Amino acid sequence: MSDSIVISIDAMGGDHGPAVAVPGVAQALEGFGGRQVRFLLFGDEAQINAELARHPKARAACEVRHTDKVIASDEKAAQALRRGKGSSLWNAVEAVKDGDAQAAVSAGNTGGLMAISKLLLRMTGGLDRPAIVASWPTMRGVTAVLDVGANVSSDAAQLVEFAIMGEAFHCAVHGAHRPSVGLLNVGSEEQKGHEEVREAHKILREAGLDLDYRGFVEGDDIAKGTVDVVVTDGFSGNIALKTAEGTARFVRSVMREAFNSSLQAKIGAMIAAPALHKMRDRLDPSSVNGGPLLGLNGIVVKSHGGADARGYANAIRIAADLASSDYAAQIDRNMKQLAAALPGPGSAGPAAEPAESAQ
Repeated sequence: MSDSIVISIDAMGGDHGPAVAVPGVAQALEGFGGRQVRFLLFGDEAQINAELARHPKARAACEVRHTDKVIASDEKAAQALRRGKGSSLWNAVEAVKDGDAQAAVSAGNTGGLMAISKLLLRMTGGLDRPAIVASWPTMRGVTAVLDVGANVSSDAAQLVEFAIMGEAFHCAVHGAHRPSVGLLNVGSEEQKGHEEVREAHKILREAGLDLDYRGFVEGDDIAKGTVDVVVTDGFSGNIALKTAEGTARFVRSVMREAFNSSLQAKIGAMIAAPALHKMRDRLDPSSVNGGPLLGLNGIVVKSHGGADARGYANAIRIAADLASSDYAAQIDRNMKQLAAALPGPGSAGPAAEPAESAQ
């Protein structure tokens, strides 16, 4: 396994467990081309092997490690920490800590995944808090938005750290050479926003970081793709993400209803089918599923709990892309520049509270 990227999978996490995780692994393998990727699947051996029997091509790339312990989706983060050791989620993250895997993927309890990952892997490069990043389809391609659920509130230094992490993520996963970065605010004027946002804006302009910082952006700039990376706290980011997901479902529902309203409409839908399928794929959350927990001393990717196999495969792809990139080194370079300009970043601020799952 030493010549391969190895990804550990919490096969029991999410709404569907192995019934989605294993087909997700199989679909991911089909898209890796020449890359050698192998998997450690943690969970109930009988259930996992039953699914692997339906996907024989995936079996050769998978090693099953049995545990009958599972963290429930409704457990609080503190409960997950107390009783999580030996669970499929814990073991998947621990595999990264022990060097058995280069990345972990879970569709399980978001608060538990965050708490366990921070405990086992710790933070890297002087970073204060992890952040969950979402890949957001826009009119220009894909924008990385963070934080979308790891922290209810964030101070100015933490927002700056999110900018550094988001830029490195966009380079690694979406291939941008020098992503542009914006700070989400209620207006573009200098005096707009609360104190922490204005202070983060000042640091990003004056700290001499190797970032293409464009200043404040507003909510409608996300879908426009005005910048490649949008930075905000987890409270605002989570609300924005859930609103966008609900709007996408509403648009698909209205279009389906309209194209089934009459024979003439059905004929029109048949003629427009290729364009409609393209639009459907752009609006499908599965195409951008997978939110890495950025800032950890190791790679952990959160899949949406209700993701289908296609969505789970996309989360695995993101994990593999991060594992084969210089993402961590890029963060470290900018954190050193930030430390030189602003000694002790992230040292202040209240303890983080996990927000409702954004994935």
